Amino acid sequence: MRLAVSLSGTNLARASDYNQRIVLQAIRLSGETTRIALAQQTGLTPPTIANITTRLEDMGLVAQLGRKHGGRGQPALRLAIHPDGAFAIGLNVDRDHITLVTLDLAGDVRSRVTREVRFALPEDVVSIIAEELGGLLAAGGVDPDRVLGVGVARPDDLGGITLPHKPRGYERWSAVDFASLLKDVLPWPVHVDNDAAAAALGEAQGVGGQDRASFFYVLITAGLGGGPVIDGSYYRGARLRSGEIGLLPDPAGPFPGALVQDTVSLSAIEERLEQAGRSLERLDDLLALDPVMATTVDQWIADATRALTAPLVAVTCLLDPDAILIGGRLPVPLIERLSARIEAALAQVPMPVRVPVQPAQMASDAPAIGAAILPFLDQLLPSDAILMQAGRVPAI
Repeated sequence: MRLAVSLSGTNLARASDYNQRIVLQAIRLSGETTRIALAQQTGLTPPTIANITTRLEDMGLVAQLGRKHGGRGQPALRLAIHPDGAFAIGLNVDRDHITLVTLDLAGDVRSRVTREVRFALPEDVVSIIAEELGGLLAAGGVDPDRVLGVGVARPDDLGGITLPHKPRGYERWSAVDFASLLKDVLPWPVHVDNDAAAAALGEAQGVGGQDRASFFYVLITAGLGGGPVIDGSYYRGARLRSGEIGLLPDPAGPFPGALVQDTVSLSAIEERLEQAGRSLERLDDLLALDPVMATTVDQWIADATRALTAPLVAVTCLLDPDAILIGGRLPVPLIERLSARIEAALAQVPMPVRVPVQPAQMASDAPAIGAAILPFLDQLLPSDAILMQAGRVPAI
């Protein structure tokens, strides 16, 4: 899936849909623009720009803001995205929570709801959506007729990975078809992606995300995932399993045969707290100042730094990304502490380059937000797949 494409159009006859998507994206990213500026930015002819912007206005996706005064000659018509022109719903299904968001065409989250549910079964997810959807749409001012679709972000092997306290029957997730599961409660097209891939997509499409051509996203949830974005494109690998940093062996882990996610995950933190006689009711409890909680969290950060250092040395040397981004459901102060500790650890390792380690722009909700972008990419915004459907890939 292409995350950030060059905003250059093509005048090839079979690429009109692609050109329309490019122009719409250019308007979204600019905040406000003119037809003259769009022609200069995309390389499309002024008549082509006029036809496309008129069509986008007729579709309710673009609005006129009046004339731009102050220059010479006829004032240029100002154009901007119409946020209510289209919406999408993002759903993140994980082993410790269910999150729903609504996203408008401008990329703003209009409403969100999270249920902290441990190992929700398929019927539990359907029930939660049925209970929350009406309020979610109302809170966001979302017109159901303007919803393009639903994006679903879930971990690979949702029912298969072994985690503490996984109940019997949870493996049923491995055989679930989300479109069939959700058709009665979410009557729109359904797009499914890996949660780390969706998180990287949410980051790339979020505030500041367009400034990074390449980054590696580390997603800390009940498990641990990774997402490589290279030259603006999410790299999935030959078998669609790239970025599986959590499944790397951890020779110094808590038991023989341990994986990195056996140390670096919310499940690992919770298990440590249980061994210390503490329960984790809310994630913000990790910020508590009582000695047992603070000591457990401090030791986890130290161990997580150790477990991630070698994998991220490999990421740095092999990919040379602009940044390594840490996101997930950890409270932001802990993400900041972990990022600083990992960056300091990497600084001690001889490497050809130094890569900053930073908290992600959108930490906790990135998978759901990224999932909500999938319907926009399918129907309105540019991606490599659109050029392939047009039958040829022009140079841009």
